[in-house]
Amino acid sequence: MKKSKSGRIWFLQAVSGVALALLLGLHWTAQHYVVKGGLRSYADVILYLNNPVIFVIEMIFLIFVTVHALLGVRAILIDLGLPSKVQRIIDVSTWMLGIFTIIYGIQLAWQIIH
Repeated sequence: MKKSKSGRIWFLQAVSGVALALLLGLHWTAQHYVVKGGLRSYADVILYLNNPVIFVIEMIFLIFVTVHALLGVRAILIDLGLPSKVQRIIDVSTWMLGIFTIIYGIQLAWQIIH
C-alpha cells in the first residue's frame, strides 16, 4: 500500500473522529438536554426529524459514524498483514458495506418520518 493512500485514510479517520465528537455533542444536547423531561418520545423524534435542517444534520451524523467505523474495521484487518489481494477485497467490501449502510439508513429515516 502506498504511503500517500495510508496517510489520506488516516487523515479521513481523524477528521471523521473530530466530526463525530461535534455531531454527537449536538445530537446528545438536542435529544436529552433541550427537551422538557430529558428525552424525546417517538412522536417527538418524528416531529424533530421533519425539520429539513435537522434531518440533514442527522444524516451527516450517520455518514460520519459509518465512515469512521468502517475505516476502523479496515485498519484492524489491514494491520493483520494480509496479502495485497486480500487487502483489495477488504477495501472493496468496506466501500460496498459503507455505501449500502448509508443509503439504507437515509432511506429508512426518510420512510419513518414520512
